[in-house]
Amino acid sequence: MTEPTGTVPAASASSLPGRVAIVTGASSGIGQATAHALAQAAARVVVADVNADGGEGTAQAIRDAGGDAVFIPCDVADAAQVEGLVTQTVNRYGGLDILVNNAGISGGAGLLHDLDVDTWDRVIGVNLRGPFLCAKYALPHLMERRGVIVNVASTYGLIGAPLAPAYCASKGGVVTLTRQLAVDYGPHGVRVNAVCPGYVDTDMGGGRARLGPDAQAAANARREAAAARQPIGRQAHVDEIARVIAFLASDASSFMTGSIVTVDGGCTTTFNHG
Repeated sequence: MTEPTGTVPAASASSLPGRVAIVTGASSGIGQATAHALAQAAARVVVADVNADGGEGTAQAIRDAGGDAVFIPCDVADAAQVEGLVTQTVNRYGGLDILVNNAGISGGAGLLHDLDVDTWDRVIGVNLRGPFLCAKYALPHLMERRGVIVNVASTYGLIGAPLAPAYCASKGGVVTLTRQLAVDYGPHGVRVNAVCPGYVDTDMGGGRARLGPDAQAAANARREAAAARQPIGRQAHVDEIARVIAFLASDASSFMTGSIVTVDGGCTTTFNHG
């Protein structure tokens, strides 16, 4: 099987010169890798997250590497905060070209009839309401500059998966929202695509980090075992997802809109969740 190659630039140098990008959920994981990838491609990056320390750390690392980045705290489920995020971005940089809706949470695992209503509402609030709000406030600016939206959905938004009703519903909504926005905003010059990652070596929401060492090892072993059943046979590195996001954000994908791109090691070709 092919092994990950570590940090790889997501786009050629200066492929996004001067463009302004918002990346939500960029304090860690796929969002952090995407922020770095866009900065490496010469974009100016707004790092948005509820995690102030992690978000500022991402922005500082980009600046230390010679890029242009700023952190703006934002809960994507809060309309006022999202509107403020977009307003501050436009005030600082003069416009907006790229929106990456990456922020997401996993939600509880279990059968739907056992699912707490507040948990359902929170998962839908972050994973689906969040992209709606970000798109709502970003689109007027994106239309001015023929911009791009890249939504981070999931393979769980394409197929049924065990014990994840809220997460599957939220990501399925993101998939369909992507297609709908492509229909309405293509005539206005805005392209909207989505990536659907499979098993990625990241700790969404910090759940594993809150476990003890033995429980962390067991959780990772379960993910590795599931990923091993895919054709490629391993989890993805976050940079492998970020490369695709950066491609979709660039002019290299200029004839793509409404596309739902799986970056999943082949897992949706097998429907094998173990």
